[in-house]
Amino acid sequence: MAEHRSMQRAALLDAARTLLSEGGTEALTFPALAERTGLARSSVYEYFRSRAAVVEELCEVDFPVWAAEVAAAMAAAGPAAKVEAYVRKQLELVGDRRHRAVVAISASELDAGAREKIRAAHGGLVAMIVEALGELGHEQPRLAAILLQGVVDAAVRRIELGAAEDPAAIAEAAVGMALRGVCG
Repeated sequence: MAEHRSMQRAALLDAARTLLSEGGTEALTFPALAERTGLARSSVYEYFRSRAAVVEELCEVDFPVWAAEVAAAMAAAGPAAKVEAYVRKQLELVGDRRHRAVVAISASELDAGAREKIRAAHGGLVAMIVEALGELGHEQPRLAAILLQGVVDAAVRRIELGAAEDPAAIAEAAVGMALRGVCG
């Protein structure tokens, strides 16, 4: 029984990733989840109390995987190359369905506790680059890391919006800004 529930929950999360990837938060509805998984709509409520709960769980499951990929990209590099890997890997992950779930978080949909959990997870991502900036001798590595993440976030939004620029050009601009603005 527990295994069946676990499989159903995983199927619901996978369906949610697909819905978010295809249509954003508006597409993530309980009727759509039910249709994608073959469950009755009432059964979806047995697993999640709200759409926000689905998004919150996706973030709890997917954010650590995403952060591990960023950490792995940074692991073998020297300090300046770590900054580049930090930026590039996050921008590479923009098209990943797991990333869509993280981006789909809307402050109006989540309660304060959920937002705080997600902010803390995001803070862990920023902490990865603080060390590299410290190794580079940056006077305020924490502040620089937060600002660097702002550059990454702006590039992510630009890619997500389907901007006129090619995603590769956006990535190059973000990396250039990071290396010249943070490391230089």
